[in-house]
Order: sequence, then C-alpha cells, then structure tokens
Amino acid sequence: MDKYFRSGKGEIALLKVKMKSIHRGVITLACIVLIIVLTACSSTPGTDGNDKVRITATTGMIADVAREVGGAYVEVTGLMGPGVDPHLYKASQGDIRKLEQAQVIFYNGLHLEGKMTDILEKMSKSKLVTAVAEKIPVEELHSGQATGGTAYDPHVWFNVKHWMRATEAVRDTLMEADPDHAEQYKAQAEAYLGKLEALDAEVREKIGQIPEASRVLVTAHDAFGYFGQAYGIKVMGLQGISTAAEYGAKDVSELRDYLVENRIKAVFIESSVPAKAMEAIIAGAAEKGHTVSIGGELFSDAMGAEGTEEGTYIGMVRHNVDTIAAALK
Repeated sequence: MDKYFRSGKGEIALLKVKMKSIHRGVITLACIVLIIVLTACSSTPGTDGNDKVRITATTGMIADVAREVGGAYVEVTGLMGPGVDPHLYKASQGDIRKLEQAQVIFYNGLHLEGKMTDILEKMSKSKLVTAVAEKIPVEELHSGQATGGTAYDPHVWFNVKHWMRATEAVRDTLMEADPDHAEQYKAQAEAYLGKLEALDAEVREKIGQIPEASRVLVTAHDAFGYFGQAYGIKVMGLQGISTAAEYGAKDVSELRDYLVENRIKAVFIESSVPAKAMEAIIAGAAEKGHTVSIGGELFSDAMGAEGTEEGTYIGMVRHNVDTIAAALK
C-alpha cells in the first residue's frame, strides 16, 4: 500500500512537471503570435526597403505622375493602356484584383472613368483612394453639360497648371500613406513640378507662334477645352466631352460647314477615338470644294506606348503641341 502511494505521488509530480512545460510552451507561442500581429499592424507601407507602396492608377497620365513622385518607394500598376477610351472603359475581374491588392488608388474623377466610379468610391471606405482632378477648385473647372457631358469636364490634364495640382494631390496622398518617406516624396514632387512649370511655358510659346486667325483646333471629341482656354486657341469637337455621347448627321454637317466657311485647313484625329467620323467631315468638305487635311494624331484620353517619349505625360503634351503647331502654322 505504501509502495503504491509513493508510486502515485511520483506520477502526480511528473504530471505537474509536464503541465508546467506545456503551459510555458503555450505562453511562448502566444507571445510570438502577438509580436507578429503587432509588427504587421504597426508597419507602414513602404517602410521596409523591400516593401514598396503598391499603387494602382486608372489612366496612364496618373500612373506617370505616381511614378515621378513616388520614385523608388512605389510600385505602380496602370489599368488603361495606350489607345484606351476611359469614358467607355469597363473594369475586368483582373482590374478589380489589382484595385483590391493596391494600398493606394489614384483615379481622375469628375466621371472620366464612367461606370468604374462606383467601385472606386466603395473602395475608398477601406483604403486610401484619391480622385486627383477633384482636388482642383470647382471655380476652375469647366461645365460639361453644355457639350452633352457630366457636370464638369474631366480633361483637366490639358492645362499643365491643373496637372500641377493633380501632382500635389498625389504627393500629399503618398506622404499620408508612407510618412517615413514623406521628405523624399516632397522633394521628388518639387522636382517634377519644376519640369511642369517649364512645360507650361513651352506650350504657351509654341501656340503663340501660330497666326491668331489659324488658332482653331478641331478634334473628334471635346477633350481640349482646358487646353484652349489656357493657351489661347479655339477648340471644336464633333462629340461632347464624353465619347459615350452620340453624334448625328446634323453634328457632322454643321462642323463641315464651319470648316468650309472659315477655310480651316486641318483637323486632328485622336489615338483613343476612331477616325471614321473625321474622315466623313473631310470628304464632305471636299464635295463643297474645300480641301481639309488630317493635321496629325493627338493623344487625348490616353498616352502613347510605354517606353516611348509619348508614353509620359510631358512627352505626350509636347507631341500634341508640336503636331498642332506644325499643322496650323
């Protein structure tokens, strides 16, 4: 009996040792998990040298600004490539994944992205989402209703001064998303803003070289309103500010007659809009004895191919201005 009792006490003691060991193991594991969770929660996007801030931008123009301001601290994905019309664009499942995986989303706003706007506004409740054009004061925006568009004309990038405000919006958002690199974003934005300031002066000089009577820019849709107001050139478009707006035979005949009566020698096609309508106007003018040529292709709602000069915002603007000036001089 005594032997059995001693044996029982030994088993109880051994059990207590095992229980203490298990308890210590559980506490250690819990501490490790807690450290991992706290580290993940407290880490700022982009603070790790190998962890860049993941950005998704809708248009090429916005993606280009994000790369310029973000530099080595960001990884930028653009949704809409060369020749893509944002007014008619529909987000694919792949696009939705890119938006969901992004830490920061930049889009134009003012309903440029059409039906995508609802998706972007919903995502703004769970992550940093910035509509860069909507940072421009309302009094500086053009009404779009007169040309069959939405409340405001979204093509703000054609006034370089407006695009400088968009650049500041990108800078401020990145400084909020990644405060550890705020000074770098600020410095990179200042450098880019200096380039835009020089670009604005260049555009004014080149358009100013066109004879005043010849400063008439005729395009497929009314995307160049801000450009015309900022740089002193009359702008006419066959369609309204959105390519989703339909044009009819009356629109074609009225624009044709304007070209004939005012002896306009050149019209321009756009990289993101089919040239068929403008070709019909040229043919109609020829029937009335007036020759109109295509002055060149302009980039309106999309930039050029990636890796080319026109695949950057500054290169795109410079291409457009050089093309317009060469045709209208």
